[in-house]
Amino acid sequence: MGLNPEEVSAILQKEINRFETKLEMDSVGVVLQVGDGIARVWGLRDVMMSELVVFGGDVTGMVLNLEADNVGVAILGSDREIKEGDLVKRTGKVSQVPVGPALIGRVINPLGEPLDGEGPIASTASRLLESIAPNVVERQPVKEPLQTGLRAIDSMIPIGRGQRELIIGDRQTGKTAIAVDAIINQKGTGVHCIYVAIGQKASSVARVIEVLRRHGAMAYTTVVSATANDPAPLQYIAPYAGCAIGEDDMVNGRHALVIYDDLSKHAQAYRQLSLLLRRPPGREAYPGDIFYCHSRLLERAAKLNDELGGGSLTALPVIETQAGDVSAYIPTNVISITDGQIYLEPELFFSGVRPAINVGISVSRVGGKAQTKAMKKVAASLRLDLAQYRELEAFARFGAELDEMTKQQLARGEKMVELLKQDQYVPETLSRQVIAIWAGVSGRLDRFAVTDVRRLEFLLYEYLRLVVPDIEQGIEKDKDIPIVRWLKLRRHSFVLDSFRTIMNWLEAKGHLSGIPPVLATIFEQRFCHHIIELIAAGKLTNIFFAVFKTRQTVKEPEEAKLREIIAAFKPQFLIEDWMAGKKKSLQAEDESIVQIESDFYAFVTGQDGKIPAAIAADGHLSAETTAKLETLLEAFRKKREGKTA
Repeated sequence: MGLNPEEVSAILQKEINRFETKLEMDSVGVVLQVGDGIARVWGLRDVMMSELVVFGGDVTGMVLNLEADNVGVAILGSDREIKEGDLVKRTGKVSQVPVGPALIGRVINPLGEPLDGEGPIASTASRLLESIAPNVVERQPVKEPLQTGLRAIDSMIPIGRGQRELIIGDRQTGKTAIAVDAIINQKGTGVHCIYVAIGQKASSVARVIEVLRRHGAMAYTTVVSATANDPAPLQYIAPYAGCAIGEDDMVNGRHALVIYDDLSKHAQAYRQLSLLLRRPPGREAYPGDIFYCHSRLLERAAKLNDELGGGSLTALPVIETQAGDVSAYIPTNVISITDGQIYLEPELFFSGVRPAINVGISVSRVGGKAQTKAMKKVAASLRLDLAQYRELEAFARFGAELDEMTKQQLARGEKMVELLKQDQYVPETLSRQVIAIWAGVSGRLDRFAVTDVRRLEFLLYEYLRLVVPDIEQGIEKDKDIPIVRWLKLRRHSFVLDSFRTIMNWLEAKGHLSGIPPVLATIFEQRFCHHIIELIAAGKLTNIFFAVFKTRQTVKEPEEAKLREIIAAFKPQFLIEDWMAGKKKSLQAEDESIVQIESDFYAFVTGQDGKIPAAIAADGHLSAETTAKLETLLEAFRKKREGKTA
């Protein structure tokens, strides 16, 4: 078959017409030297500071040094595949990180790449890692409280939205626990939390993420992770990435809380980079601009004025000290930048005072401006009282003879220290904190033993919450405690004496027999709480008031009522306690242990109603009853497994 010259000519002409002379130019350089996460590159004459460059395939670097004949590049990834002579290409872009709602609930690295295996980040918006902090005109004073849920902090070292509050202390003193508590307490407040892990062990970061998930906090939290296994450049940019994510909320009128855990390791990563880049070392071998490195980060935390939307970015940087030395270089730098510090003392931690906050050194420079009216009223004298207690305690150690007033101050101070203790990952509502601190500073707990303080204040709160709910609800709504509410609170504080009277009655009448000594105090507390629930449900008249009227003694007919309640409650308590050793094999993820115990007791009473009666008659779990419970537990387990399947 012959070719038609005209057709060939037409095809060639068409292709010639489609051809475009387009020339692409790239600014490229050559690697002169590479090692320890740093590359020296020749030829990038017009490159910008902090610009991203690409090595060969897909390894990214960030320009940190601009010198006469070469540039120093921090490699944001593995440097194993990079060698001398490789080409390096400019991108023309400065370091950015994705921002927006798509990051909520995700775990990312400082480059915005997902680490949680849940797919790519569905965000089209991004923000520069480095940006200029809001100026004075763009800010407004810090005056809106950011509740941490920790009594010691919210009462004496209040934090406000837009503030920078340092958490400082030796390793293993509870610094991260305070930060995580603050995150957990933001549930339902609309605050976007960003936890930045810098140089931490991967197992520690995984543990924090697990705690946040267990408490439902990942629903409003983003985790930026640069672990100890990551290169120093990634650890260096991690806090700036977290700050940029929080800034996006601030400039859009929302509120954000960012935790930098911790800036000591960040300073070490920057020191490593600076020394490898041949920058002149200064004090403790840190570069001369280490102060600026942290100040430009922390100054970006602010509360914007109303014209700019009124958004805020609150920063809680963490610093680890060595042997309690707060006068070291990095700690003093960050203390001078922030608006206050929460100092955690190892001696307090190991003596059982947790959170181990040293009130004497800790301070919030915002003060009462970032405190609710209710907390300000009840905690006004708390800080001074504790300071005087510490002073008197030190004096009393010398064995000097003390007057009655001093003994009373020491006794109350000891109870206040006990009152400020708090379990890990259990932040409290404002009303719970206010009622507890009021009970302490008003002297309502003075006549009770230190060991009774925490359970009595808990029962007081539960009584007010369930029986007189308008007090608790009013504090939560108004954030205040006006004189009418104050008087009502005083009027109902009689229940503290009634609780203690009923506990004494339980012991005196032998109702604690059959209960292991270690569980006796738990039984007393839960029994009083059970009575509160019955009163709140309208199934019982206010027996606490009746006990109070009879000069704190239990008389008939109240005694008969209490015996009747014990007959029903004690079997349930003993069965649920027996269940305590078995529940781990039954507990599903995110399921309440208390609910499992309650379900099992209901199952037991439904299958064999004679068991509770037998326990009530014996006063303890007999061998025969225990054997029956073992059989019922197996049936209960199979029933649950069938439901799960």
